Amino acid sequence: MVTALADDIWWYDLTGVNATLVDDDGALTLVDTGLPWHGNALIAGLSDAGYELRDLDRILLTHFDFDHVGGLSAFDGIDVTIYVGERDAPLVTGEQAPPLGNHKGAFQRLVSPFLDAPDNDVVPLADGDTVGSFTVYDTPGHTPGHVCYVSEDHSLGLLGDLVREDSGRSEPSPWLVSYDTDAVARSIRDFAERAPRFELAVPGHGVPFEEGGSAKLSKLAATL
Repeated sequence: MVTALADDIWWYDLTGVNATLVDDDGALTLVDTGLPWHGNALIAGLSDAGYELRDLDRILLTHFDFDHVGGLSAFDGIDVTIYVGERDAPLVTGEQAPPLGNHKGAFQRLVSPFLDAPDNDVVPLADGDTVGSFTVYDTPGHTPGHVCYVSEDHSLGLLGDLVREDSGRSEPSPWLVSYDTDAVARSIRDFAERAPRFELAVPGHGVPFEEGGSAKLSKLAATL
């Protein structure tokens, strides 16, 4: 089941992790795909929003992590293109393995055998690239290739795991699940400075901020 957040935007609450569906001027876009067992829920959510599986055009990934790319296999054989930050792209395709020399990378390496590389084309994204109405912002730290997406047309910021919502507050990604928390802080400050204003903000975990999204991010950045 999906929850409508605004015209053409729906939120999947996948039991602790979020995905987002956006009708981007006719290009149906899924952002992140949850865990491997969330595939059926993702497909059912398309129907709940009034679409069919064949209507899906593209998948935007904020980063490579078990709980954000796990549902990709549900879309094998469907004509969709997958987009992800360029430093995380080789992990999504399976061309590279996560590094053992970092605590987060070691965990990713441990769970990687439970992930299947997607059949669909994977397009790497750099800072400033655009996909439809979405602009890509390079925000490393949680993972090396983590990106956020902002659509001015939808007044929407898709924050991935750069930050998380907790009791109505925006908090930075913590050490336990991040490659580099200093880089997380720098990315939050940089993103808050460069990104245009947006009302709706969807983090990777927690409840979306339905108004004042960029203002809340700027408030957090000022504390780091």
